[in-house]
Amino acid sequence: MIVKLLSYNIRFGGRDREAALAEVIRNAAPDVVVFQEAIHPEVIEHLAGSTSLPIWAARRKHSIGYISRLPVAHHEWHYPAGAKHSFLEIVLEGSESRIFGLHLSARFSKWSERQRAREIQSLLKSIERYQEGFHVLVGDFNTLAPGEILDARRMPAWIRALIWVSGRDIQRETIKVIADAKYADGYRFLHPEEKGYTFPVWDPHLRLDYVFLPERFSARLTACEVIRSELAAKASDHFPLLMKIEI
Repeated sequence: MIVKLLSYNIRFGGRDREAALAEVIRNAAPDVVVFQEAIHPEVIEHLAGSTSLPIWAARRKHSIGYISRLPVAHHEWHYPAGAKHSFLEIVLEGSESRIFGLHLSARFSKWSERQRAREIQSLLKSIERYQEGFHVLVGDFNTLAPGEILDARRMPAWIRALIWVSGRDIQRETIKVIADAKYADGYRFLHPEEKGYTFPVWDPHLRLDYVFLPERFSARLTACEVIRSELAAKASDHFPLLMKIEI
């Protein structure tokens, strides 16, 4: 079964932007949407109804939520030690495959990067029992992959100051931790030369949104695209990431 999965940071809960968000989702026609910053359950419920993805879950002040047109056998929020946000486990009915939605700590500095690295290490430790089965990690990782350029001149002044005092660049520990655990960077696997910028929509120059899957299953990701439409640029500060996965 091919599942169309959309990862979408909807910015501050998406309130008062429900119509634009719903149109972006309808145009993408996903089977499942994993949200970040889904802090208002009533917004997620509204999006579920207006996009014909009627199965949904969200918790107030929890970043991760989802909507789905496919039956879900199980979903559960997990709380890794030291993480700012919980992560969400989703199991589709009739499958042992798992979708893990996550949202790592924000801000750009060597200190916040160390925090993100600790968060992802804690998450990977907590899902060790699923390592032999197919699963994906998807969401807003708030970091750059090794080798990707950070143009600090395009960042807000307060972020430029953080970067400057922490060494004039940011460390790239988080994505290295995931790569060392034998996960493939899905977008980069399919698009080795494309930038894939997802943030910010008014001046895209950062790739913060990712999908990772175990390297031995990388061929199961058959498509992965950034939706950079004019409407998406009005709906949130992140462009969503749409992927097709063989479950």
